[in-house]
Amino acid sequence: MKSIIPLIARIFVAAIFLMAGAGKIANPAGTQEYMAAHGMPYTWLFLLGAIVVEILGGLSLVLGLKARLGAWVLALFLVPTTLIFHTEFSDQMQLILFMENIAIIGGLLMIASCGPGRLSMDRRG
Repeated sequence: MKSIIPLIARIFVAAIFLMAGAGKIANPAGTQEYMAAHGMPYTWLFLLGAIVVEILGGLSLVLGLKARLGAWVLALFLVPTTLIFHTEFSDQMQLILFMENIAIIGGLLMIASCGPGRLSMDRRG
């Protein structure tokens, strides 16, 4: 049982990034509008970067392939993302999203610190 828990945790954490990346691929114009509404320049560049980080980082966690690095990259990605998009604390939903991102960063730091566990591509061979 101890072997499967880290795998399940990695999948759960990765799910949000994989879904977010897929959503950006499905609706790039909407994502760029959202970014522009928050004052971001070069939205096409940031959109591409976000897709790459979310998809590759999410796959890294699911597969346990360079999972520590993937967790660090995703955690570092979430810091500015959280500070740009979720700091309107008078809006309760934004406060909740801010706190959720803080919790996700905590999970990512745990993966970065403790590693992916036994059921991972990093531990093969």
